[in-house]
Amino acid sequence: MKDKFYITELIKRLIDSFDQYLTNFPHKEIEIKREIMFTSYQMLKIAYEANTTFDINKRIDIQDKIISYIKYLDYLVNVCYDKHIINAKRYLKFGENLDYLLKYVIGWRKSSRA
Repeated sequence: MKDKFYITELIKRLIDSFDQYLTNFPHKEIEIKREIMFTSYQMLKIAYEANTTFDINKRIDIQDKIISYIKYLDYLVNVCYDKHIINAKRYLKFGENLDYLLKYVIGWRKSSRA
């Protein structure tokens, strides 16, 4: 039970981190930043939905969607690094945060099946 609320907290922290460290985006790449922020907020929204869903199959489907959002965000962060928008230190930090979140969501998904 605690995991599902902890996951929303992790997503909020991730959003704060993106917001704080993606401030100096080049104008020509601003769409990437918008996509990162939009996807992050969508992920938070569906995490709340999963927290309030009693239908186990629907909850697992939503958790799978959260996993796909995490992987998509990882791709977008990788694009930022490849385009030299973020440095290696920030890239590694975002990657660690996404991996940590992914592990918790996978654990939450496994516990939903039990």
